[in-house]
Amino acid sequence: MKQSAIVTYFRESYEEFKRVVWPTRNQAIRLCIIVLSFVLVSAILMAALDYLFGFGYQSLLKLR
Repeated sequence: MKQSAIVTYFRESYEEFKRVVWPTRNQAIRLCIIVLSFVLVSAILMAALDYLFGFGYQSLLKLR
């Protein structure tokens, strides 16, 4: 009897899920710190650029 595509998909997904190697607690914490640090630095950089461009735009408007 032929299996439906959805049953085959879930069966293969489950088999693949069993092969996943999960990070240890220390690895997960370290990787989270790296990601959060990168996001924080990126946010600060974007805020600084926004401020500088806004300041430059306001300065251009005052020239008229």
